[in-house]
Amino acid sequence: MNIVEKLREAGIELPKPAAPLAAYVPVVLAGGFAYVSGQLPMKDGKLAFSGTLGNGVDIQSGQKAAEICAINIFAALGVALGGDFSKVKRLVKITGFCASTPDFFDHPKVVNGASEFFKKIMGENGAHARAALGVAALPLGAPVEVEAIFELSE
Repeated sequence: MNIVEKLREAGIELPKPAAPLAAYVPVVLAGGFAYVSGQLPMKDGKLAFSGTLGNGVDIQSGQKAAEICAINIFAALGVALGGDFSKVKRLVKITGFCASTPDFFDHPKVVNGASEFFKKIMGENGAHARAALGVAALPLGAPVEVEAIFELSE
C-alpha cells in the first residue's frame, strides 16, 4: 500500500494542514496509533462547503465535504509522520459528524464520502469501524467533520 502513489493517481496533492481552531493538536502518536483530530472540509484555507444537511446541503455535497475531510486527515497525518506514510499499517476507525436538521437521517450516506475515499486510497487497509453522528452545529458552520484512528507499524 503506497498512500502517496494512490493519492497522486487520484490527482490529489495534499494541502498544508489547517491550523487548530482551539486548544488541541492535530495528531497524537501514542501506543502504535495515530489519533487524528476532527478535520473540516477546508480547501485553500476556507470552507469548501457550509450549512446544514437537511436544510440547504444535500447528501452529495455532504459526501464531497466528507471526502475533503479525509484528504485533510491524510495531510495532518503526513505532517505528524514526517511524510513517511509507510508507517501506516491500516485505518482502524473514523467518526463522522454531520451538522443536520432533526429530521435528517442519512448521516451514514454522507460519511460514506470519507469511508469510500479511504478504501479507494488504502484498499483493504482502509476498511474501518465507524460512527456517523448528527449534531446541531459544527465549527465555522461546516456541514461535516471527520476524525480518524490509524494503526502504525513498528
